[in-house]
Amino acid sequence: MDTGVQELQALTQKLQGVQIPQDLAARINNRIAQLAKLTTSPSFLPEIDSLQRYIDWIVNIPWTQKTTDILDLKRTQEVMDMHHFGLAEIKDHILEYVSIMKLKADKGEIGDIARAPILCFVGLVGTGKTTIAYSIAEAMGRKIERIPFGGMGDPLDLRGQSRMHPESEPGKIIKALRNAGSRNPVILLDEIDRVTDQGRASIMGVLVELLDPEQNKAFTDHYIDFPVNLSECLFIATANNTTNIATAVMDRIEPIVMPSYTDQEKITIAQKYMLPKTLKESGIPEGTITFDEDVWVNIARPLGYDAGIRTLERTLKGVVRKVARAMVEGKGNQFHITSQNVKEFLPQ
Repeated sequence: MDTGVQELQALTQKLQGVQIPQDLAARINNRIAQLAKLTTSPSFLPEIDSLQRYIDWIVNIPWTQKTTDILDLKRTQEVMDMHHFGLAEIKDHILEYVSIMKLKADKGEIGDIARAPILCFVGLVGTGKTTIAYSIAEAMGRKIERIPFGGMGDPLDLRGQSRMHPESEPGKIIKALRNAGSRNPVILLDEIDRVTDQGRASIMGVLVELLDPEQNKAFTDHYIDFPVNLSECLFIATANNTTNIATAVMDRIEPIVMPSYTDQEKITIAQKYMLPKTLKESGIPEGTITFDEDVWVNIARPLGYDAGIRTLERTLKGVVRKVARAMVEGKGNQFHITSQNVKEFLPQ
């Protein structure tokens, strides 16, 4: 049997083994039938190569697969408390958000669940905007995919490029669905205010479509060229500020301001969350390092005021690295950090 015919038969069998929309399957089968007449043509190889890549994407889009939501307020509270200290108002807001989704789910409004307000966490760098989105996904039992908007300048990054172009591929939205393997993941639109000036208007136009429940039921990626239902995706956005976000997008989101951390909050976070985690990651037994209380101020604010906790995290990791080296060099197994010796351990 001709190799080209065998390849076409393999594509047909590949389609039969998955659940995809009937209209789309008919369209692809029609294209396979057209190619069957061109097996001796010089254009056959590039055409079938293009079709193979297209079918590979089609069969890996989760048209029907989805995860079951866990809409339990107690679990949600526990997950947030496990990863985030304080933020009581933010956590209350998220519990209200989950409550709306639970009420709709209990009424059987499955396709309407995502119509709960689309949250947009707004705050300075390091205030926990991204990590709280991951906590929401964990609490609900959903997969999460992050799409970074920093420096994005072309709406085709989101919407994909037509198969008429060589080396074309789907946009980041379809890629997120494929990576999640679920039609209802949490999709984190990270730093939507940081797109380039040149591409801002067109990217904001795509965002309007993504965040509008009336439009995202039939989102069309240029590469896939077939409507994909995004209505069950849970979109969460983050931004450093709202100045550069289009009014039409602001109309579809609910901004929640992430507050800056006080020094005492940073110290508590470092003691209860960061230090145990960093010690575990470094292979150092808990209790190896002890700190005098007056030392924590230097660790929490080594370079002056900082709204977030990333500098604190880097500083603490630097301290742990110096302790790790000292242990390997045989300088001891217990280290007590005081105001007199703290400079020996702080990263320069």
